[in-house]
Amino acid sequence: MLVDVRAIANSRRAGFSKTSLRSAVEEAGIAYLHLRQLGTPKEGRDAARRGDQETLERVYSGQLELPEALAQMAELQSLAEDQTVCLLCYCEEADHCHRRLLVDAVFPDRKRVDL
Repeated sequence: MLVDVRAIANSRRAGFSKTSLRSAVEEAGIAYLHLRQLGTPKEGRDAARRGDQETLERVYSGQLELPEALAQMAELQSLAEDQTVCLLCYCEEADHCHRRLLVDAVFPDRKRVDL
């Protein structure tokens, strides 16, 4: 399953906006799910663009405390019990991405594989 963890699932890159991405991956036999509340708020995205990891981590930590995010984290945990889950966002560098923070929060005892 491909889990889109972008707050805004749009892209200027062809094929990476939510609708076209969903169609393409489902056509390939892969399930798609957008968990918007697990995305990074604007302040965190801006910090990431500046390379300000400390602010990104602070903002995203606050995001993960919201009730909507907690519910989607529980949904992600449940999905990962039964199938392989791949997280998708914009960031190319996993060590500087909110995906790392999300995996550490949701799956502290699991192995993370960055592709």
